[in-house]
Amino acid sequence: MATLRGIAYRLKSKGEMHITELSSVTPKSGIENDYRGHPHNRQVTVLSVEDWQRACDELKLDLHWTTRRANLLVEGISFNPASVGDVIKIGNLHLQITRETDPCQRMEDVQSGLMKALAPDWRGGACCRVISGGDIAVGDCVEVMPQD
Repeated sequence: MATLRGIAYRLKSKGEMHITELSSVTPKSGIENDYRGHPHNRQVTVLSVEDWQRACDELKLDLHWTTRRANLLVEGISFNPASVGDVIKIGNLHLQITRETDPCQRMEDVQSGLMKALAPDWRGGACCRVISGGDIAVGDCVEVMPQD
């Protein structure tokens, strides 16, 4: 079983990432306090520990996961094109994967080579929309349910 390893949000565009141990997530506002949480197909971003580590290994660096600016860090799951439509379940929370989180120039501005290291194999994570809200906490079990 996969595990939720981190929760983060930002109060404004390009703002500092804030880490929390628990959060409420709703279809109306996404991750509690996250400025980007309004309903759309990039409401919540999810990053895989394993994929982040591959990118860091490629750069021979140990970067904190919030450098990626994702909302959730999960261990035991990797994403790929076939993931689109799948549902990530964390307790009562259900997130539908809508697309890959494409690495942007901001990654390159933070660390030279990071944009390129995140580009292959969905290493940058997945974008999701909230289907049903719930309260989550670091350490919660995570399950991916294939689309029907």
